[in-house]
Amino acid sequence: MRHVDFSPLYRSTVGFDRLFTMLDSLAQPEQAQTYPPYNIERTGENTYRITMAVAGFDETELSIEAHANVLSVKGEKNEDTAEGGEFLYRGIAKRAFERRFQLADHVEVSAASLKNGLLHIDLLRNIPETMKPRKIAIAAEPVDAPKAIEAQVING
Repeated sequence: MRHVDFSPLYRSTVGFDRLFTMLDSLAQPEQAQTYPPYNIERTGENTYRITMAVAGFDETELSIEAHANVLSVKGEKNEDTAEGGEFLYRGIAKRAFERRFQLADHVEVSAASLKNGLLHIDLLRNIPETMKPRKIAIAAEPVDAPKAIEAQVING
């Protein structure tokens, strides 16, 4: 097991503790979670889409929650005993799942849809205007030099 000690970086950085925690958790071996399969794609400069294959689930059995930069998708299959037959082979999974995605700052869910067994979650990186790069105008004439404050010395 590989563990990196980030404590020297904590002494000289402020506000990066969440990043160090994420990096440390990535080094931890997790059980390989392969269900349900998913894709993450970049659809534009500031837009992304997560597509999950959730065959057999409908809208009422899925829940999507975004909280504190974590997107959580849960699926709980309702037991439907109304089917009149006996399964000889069950290849369509009916198991519950929970999949979590770490979101970057200012990334929010803009829409979600379920079509043909695929759950599409559209994400948008919405950077505030104050954080966007801005153009600084350069004056053609020099700006007036700063004025000195005159002081009087009083002998006392």
